[in-house]
Amino acid sequence: MILPAINGTKSVLRAAASNPLIQRVVITSSFASVIDIDRKAPPHFTYTAEDWNPLTLAEAVDKTSSAVVAYRGSKKFAELAGWEFVKKENPRFGLVTLCPPMVFGPFVHPVQRLEDLSDSISNLWKIVNGGQLPVARVPFWVDVRDLAQAHVEALLKPEAGGKRFTIASPERFSYEKAARIIMDGIGRGKTRVVQPIPNQEIDESYDLDGQTVENELGLKYRSFQKSVMDFVDQALHLESELNDSNDRGNQTLGR
Repeated sequence: MILPAINGTKSVLRAAASNPLIQRVVITSSFASVIDIDRKAPPHFTYTAEDWNPLTLAEAVDKTSSAVVAYRGSKKFAELAGWEFVKKENPRFGLVTLCPPMVFGPFVHPVQRLEDLSDSISNLWKIVNGGQLPVARVPFWVDVRDLAQAHVEALLKPEAGGKRFTIASPERFSYEKAARIIMDGIGRGKTRVVQPIPNQEIDESYDLDGQTVENELGLKYRSFQKSVMDFVDQALHLESELNDSNDRGNQTLGR
């Protein structure tokens, strides 16, 4: 998990450095490269782009470490490889890294089965289907469209070069909050969402800086309700299309 992430970053940057037309590279990193899971409040604190996950490479690759630890290590050391490459090779392009937490919202890639959705939004789809509510590891999130816009602005704004950004909506989330939005937002919500909806406390003990990227890249965050419902409406539409297609296929086989 870790070496492919590091080597993949280096490979892309070497290729970019060989092309004199490339002026900016933006790396999608992760809040996993920022968070220190052992850091606890009080006192209240805010994660910013200055913070780094303190995990060592030895801890990340240790065979006794969990997949979650290895994942955090892959994100941290892949991003570090990018910054180290720029420092050592001094390429023509400027580097920007974005470190998002959970990413929600609609999808644009082709999906043949709703069971194959990415991890973040697959949790929302499980809620729609009456699954037990997951527990959020962190209370922070960003809509995928806002994250995409941040990538575009990071490419285009000269002053963004050489910077690292954390990005997160000021609105915190829980899967209970998502379940209540889904229940109220779709006609069959009360029959599809698990009842009663379990209470989940949203961690308010620390913050994640999403204001800097908003100020410097001109970003405006969507609401959690819109992000959830835009995905749910899209997924339900796809579910209907897939069911119709299966029905037509079964009728054809029956004939």
